[in-house]
Amino acid sequence: MLDLTYDTPKVRTIAGAKHDWELVIGMEVHAQVLSNAKLFSAASTKFGAEPNSNVSFVDAAMPGMLPTINEFCVEQAVRTGLGLKAEINLESAFDRKNYFYPDLPQGYQISQLYHPIVGEGEVLVELGDGTARLVRVERIHLEQDAGKSIHDMDPNMSFVDLNRTGVALMEIVSRPDIRGPEEAAAYLTKLRQILRYLGTCNGDMQSGAMRADVNVSICLPGQYEKYQATQDFSHLGTRCEIKNMNSMRFIQQAIEVEARRQIAIVESGGEVVQETRLFDPDKQETRSMRSKEEAHDYRYFPDPDLLPLVIEQAWVDQIEATLPELPDAKKARFIKDFGLSDYDASVLTSDLDSAGYFEATAQGRDGKMAANWVINELFGRLKKDEKAITDSPVTPAQLGGVIDLIASDAISGKIAKDLFEIVYTEGGDPAVIVEERGMKQVTDTSAIEAAVDEIIAANPDQVEKARENPKLAGWFVGQTMKATGGKANPKAVNEIVAKKLNS
Repeated sequence: MLDLTYDTPKVRTIAGAKHDWELVIGMEVHAQVLSNAKLFSAASTKFGAEPNSNVSFVDAAMPGMLPTINEFCVEQAVRTGLGLKAEINLESAFDRKNYFYPDLPQGYQISQLYHPIVGEGEVLVELGDGTARLVRVERIHLEQDAGKSIHDMDPNMSFVDLNRTGVALMEIVSRPDIRGPEEAAAYLTKLRQILRYLGTCNGDMQSGAMRADVNVSICLPGQYEKYQATQDFSHLGTRCEIKNMNSMRFIQQAIEVEARRQIAIVESGGEVVQETRLFDPDKQETRSMRSKEEAHDYRYFPDPDLLPLVIEQAWVDQIEATLPELPDAKKARFIKDFGLSDYDASVLTSDLDSAGYFEATAQGRDGKMAANWVINELFGRLKKDEKAITDSPVTPAQLGGVIDLIASDAISGKIAKDLFEIVYTEGGDPAVIVEERGMKQVTDTSAIEAAVDEIIAANPDQVEKARENPKLAGWFVGQTMKATGGKANPKAVNEIVAKKLNS
């Protein structure tokens, strides 16, 4: 059973000219379903293909073409809902959302407004200060993506690429439980982590596989608590939606900018108009895109080409049985089984590849030592070389071999770092390298004692100083390590130096 006790973070406030204001934020995250085929056609979803090469007759809305539901996409949505501890609706339905845009050939989007496939769930968002915010998920519905309009290839024309048209999207809608820019970024980060663990979305924001619409409003202190008690939105300010955000940094900037814009309007006696806005990171401003449409503006109605979607509980149970260990559970296990700190466990479980690498390295070894080497030495070097953990030149077995040599006192920590560098750049078995290159540390106390005696005899003045100030004994330790080429056992050197100076 997971221990999910936590302290709630303080609410972020912004000082206006007249009042302090609190932020209220909800997010609509569009996550592309990880699937080889689109939601209603067999066309490929491969990213980076030649423009308009992954387009079926259905995607192009050719006359007489009818959509056919992709069962795997439905399974992925159910898997996501289960991963977010959400209610799975055994009956759902598709609707037509009518709007006209050059990259939407049908003139409507097939979506789920009234009967989504996934109901209420939750995401526990841990923050860096040891607090956490529980963000409620209102719903997840399936819908098809639109294409892409390209405006910067020609000064007089726009181009349309329909490769993305019809790709399955999960729209994950949160309640307005997020209370600051940092929390919004942390929520999106945690959501992306969970989706990657589940294998339902790759979370790549650069390619547009995950993007967010951010709803921002402001309220006076105390009003949010009234909303929580009554679920009456009238206690909150008018919200504005910032559309198509695909950067954690820009999301935080946009929320800050939009909140200050609304504060200025309200404090000057004006009223915030509900609308959709775009964020300009260069000008650090949001600008109006269109007035916020309501459901009736899109003329939603049930899609006549698709029957209601009915799934069986037994199928849902089968999917649930295949769920992987999710981030919170894995983190708790790493802390319990390997004795890791909360921070180290968070770093190591940030993605599946890192967690898998660490677990393979730590198996049968000291967990804290393994975490230290993976996080500080390996991750540090990979970051410097701009490499992913999947491209690591050092395997878990090799890094484990280095740790084994330290644990057996065959090498010191300093030698281990030199050994790691050799393995990283040249490869090879750490034990064989140590043997062939004479890197074993000197554990023969008589040899160490002889080196210490020689240094003491050659430095009588330093001996007197060290006896008056024991902290100066470190000088003798350093000289001994230097004399033995860094191979002497540091613990043995310290003990012998202390013994000789006090005799």
